[in-house]
Amino acid sequence: MSSSTDRRNVAVGPRKEGAAVKGFTQKVHFSNPCLNHSLEEDVQAFLIDEDQLHTFDDLTKVNPVTPTTVLKCLQARYSLKVFYTHAGCTMVALNPFQPVPDLYSVDVMRDYHYATQPQEFKPHIFIVAEEAYRNVQGQLEPVNQSLVVSGESGAGKTWTSRCLMKYYATVAASSPAARSQDTVERIERRVLDSNPLMEAFGNACTLRNNNSSRFGKYIQLQLDSGQLLVGASVQTYLLEKTRVACQPANERNFHIFYQMMKGATDEQRKDWKLPHNQCFAWLPKCEKQIEEDSFHETVEAMVHLGINEERQRQIFRILVGILQLGNVSFCSSANESQPCNLDEHSEDFLQRAAELLGVPSEELQTLLRVRTLKAGKQNVLKPCSQAECGVRRDCLAKVIYGQLFEWLVMFINSCICADKSKWCNFIGVLDVYGFECFHINNLEQLCINYANEKLQQHFVAHYLRAQQEEYVSEGLEWSFVKYKDNQSCLELLDGNPISVFSLLNEESRLNRASDSKMLNVRLEKELGCNGNISWDKFSKVPHFTVTHYAGKVSYQIEGMVEKNKDPVPPELIGLLQKSDNLLLHEIFTDKETEIPNNKGLSKVTVVSKFKNSLENLMKVLLTTAPHYTRCIKPNSDCRPLTFNEKEVILQLEACGIVETIHISAAGFPIRIPFKSFLQRYGLITKYSTSGRLHVDSDADSTIILQQEVERLLGVVLQHLSCNERRSLVHRGRTKVFLTQPMLDLLEDLRKNIMCRCAFTIQCCWQQYQRRRCLARRQSATLIQAAVRSWLVRKQIQRWNRAATLIQNAWKKWRALLISLAEAELDDAMDLVEEDTPALKPVVGQRGSVQLSSFQEPVPVCGWPMGLALASAPSITVSLTATGFQKMISAMTSLTLPSRRGVYKVETNQYKQGLASIRAQPRGSVKLHYQRSPLLYADMQPDLKSDVTGFNEILLEKTL
Repeated sequence: MSSSTDRRNVAVGPRKEGAAVKGFTQKVHFSNPCLNHSLEEDVQAFLIDEDQLHTFDDLTKVNPVTPTTVLKCLQARYSLKVFYTHAGCTMVALNPFQPVPDLYSVDVMRDYHYATQPQEFKPHIFIVAEEAYRNVQGQLEPVNQSLVVSGESGAGKTWTSRCLMKYYATVAASSPAARSQDTVERIERRVLDSNPLMEAFGNACTLRNNNSSRFGKYIQLQLDSGQLLVGASVQTYLLEKTRVACQPANERNFHIFYQMMKGATDEQRKDWKLPHNQCFAWLPKCEKQIEEDSFHETVEAMVHLGINEERQRQIFRILVGILQLGNVSFCSSANESQPCNLDEHSEDFLQRAAELLGVPSEELQTLLRVRTLKAGKQNVLKPCSQAECGVRRDCLAKVIYGQLFEWLVMFINSCICADKSKWCNFIGVLDVYGFECFHINNLEQLCINYANEKLQQHFVAHYLRAQQEEYVSEGLEWSFVKYKDNQSCLELLDGNPISVFSLLNEESRLNRASDSKMLNVRLEKELGCNGNISWDKFSKVPHFTVTHYAGKVSYQIEGMVEKNKDPVPPELIGLLQKSDNLLLHEIFTDKETEIPNNKGLSKVTVVSKFKNSLENLMKVLLTTAPHYTRCIKPNSDCRPLTFNEKEVILQLEACGIVETIHISAAGFPIRIPFKSFLQRYGLITKYSTSGRLHVDSDADSTIILQQEVERLLGVVLQHLSCNERRSLVHRGRTKVFLTQPMLDLLEDLRKNIMCRCAFTIQCCWQQYQRRRCLARRQSATLIQAAVRSWLVRKQIQRWNRAATLIQNAWKKWRALLISLAEAELDDAMDLVEEDTPALKPVVGQRGSVQLSSFQEPVPVCGWPMGLALASAPSITVSLTATGFQKMISAMTSLTLPSRRGVYKVETNQYKQGLASIRAQPRGSVKLHYQRSPLLYADMQPDLKSDVTGFNEILLEKTL
């Protein structure tokens, strides 16, 4: 993209663009050589650098805006496989006629959905979808949205609608919700599966498109308060059911018939009574293979929508019965009073058709060949001619298929439509048949083109006319851009009191055979003054030519009245009501038979019914915010990446793309009332340094609101000049008019302020949380300290009580031992004190033991008694221990561990005890042993012996 100073890339405002727009309109409507020459020079200057034309992702940046410059930009982008381009308020989509990898992947959907500014991405149909989705979310105000996809047949409308539904099913079901994920996936799957099923039953391969919609549909995607997809509903318009029994040259019947022929199993063919080699008159071009011939995908969609196997069997048997009915042919009878005869093989076909449809074959044959006339209160049977028999056969097939299609739509709605209490907003996707012009055009093409005229008028009234009128009423300096208004064409078709439709309905309600020449004369007489209708004086076939917004189309009058009547013999309806096929019986049980009244006027006609349904659609569109997508067909042969300039330029001029670009480039596509503007963007002034804005929600004074809006815009645009401000925003009398860059600027400022406010709130909240956490921590610390001190005090008190108990118990135990010892002391008579011989000093220090060889009291000093008394049978020993000996005696008696921990010092008595227990002696102690166990003491003590308990007590003298 070149710099912003390049005049070709600058989107100019209303003042700057006014001259260019005026010059362009004068070139078209006047003959001014100077202006024409200047415009041609500008066009040539613009087209010099063709290598940069593909960089214009928005055609409003093209300067000058002419059909030539717009065409060249689209052609340059198409050659580089760029198929979407902004055109102001619309999106232009070029059909590539081939699969484009990763152009519609889930990752691409998420990129556009999560983008802060999707407009900054490359142009894509997902930008239109995301803009509508965000408007429902309440970016400005929550309003129901409508996505209007228009264009010629084969331009890619059905594919675009399919991509839009896939986008919403992906982004509106991916958000976390209270519902289970299985529920979300089920809703998404059912909404998406409604597409292939309806396309199989309602689309067909035509000369201009392999997957042409032969009906119109408006799909409402229902969203709850959280903008999550909770359901959908489908409204259909004018199914071309005549295609069932009559296919134009080189065209096919509906897809479902070919899918069954190519994808049915042997078991299904046996149940349908359908041989492999059977051909059908109503299935032309069977050899043509197209992508839509996928029977497995259709059956899978039926399963996901809840159509069980038995119901599927009933549907397919009805469809095959219709095909068998098409092979039934009649031949004239020799006697006019007798019914027509069947052809050679027709009886077999009729028998199969009757069995598949669940009706008696004899009664079916009779009703096809004989009609019932009501004469007063009696019914008269009249044989039908060969042509009338064919008409009745075709009528039966069409009414069965039409009612089956309506039942299918009702069943789909019952599966995917949510309860009214569960959804609050919707996004509508409108996909209707494109503008058609064939070699022979009849009532179907007239209705289809009438629907396209209504949609074009909706665009003209909503954007091209209403927007410019609003600019003038709001005080903007504006030079009107002239455009092609198709209101006169609509008045020709459906105006009051006289129009094509009114004359056609009047002719259809007359109880007489239709006369195409008489109707042609009436049309020429009543509507000859209208410039949008004309006749070829040299043509022998009755017809009329209508100048539509997309071109002239010639309509053949022959058969138009009969198609408008769409007669259904009551006796055929009565036959179907008695069908053994449960589905067919259910479909026709509640159907009212339309019997003409006494004056011969039927209740409704095809045109009146279609017109009423289309008016209801327009009412819905007028209550929603529309988003336009213009699909362009690059070539009529559906060849990939082939760009036919002549065909594309005709489509651009027909749908008003150039005028749309003019108005979008020079105008302000976004209009917001003052109150809504201040409520959303008033915080910019409130949090700015320039001043504060005080908005009174109850203020109705326009002057006060204008002043507040001026102050707000002054704060936002304080660094821009006056001319720059006028190119971005304009304050009207009741609304603020914005360009997309200005809206983006306001949204960025609002977002930054809200981020700062959110940051401040987060800081305050975190500060509060930390203070609260600190206070809680301090409180917890105090509580823990108090609890710990209380626990310590309690534990010390328990310890003191336990120590006291232990001490008391020990004292009691010690006193008990002392009392027991004193009770067992020998009498004083046995204790004869003798003078202990003096020990040698050396022996006393070393703790030696001296023994006496006499059987008299022997003094023993130091070592245990077992060494001295090993062989004494009965002796009295006096033991004295002092100093070091006292310590040794204690150590050898009390089983004390040594300091080194290697071994234990123990006495030499093994499993033997003293004869008696003595109290603590006073001075020398005499021990009297009689037959003491000490006789068996070991003379050589074993240090490894283990003697424990009170078996060894050393009685020592306290010195």
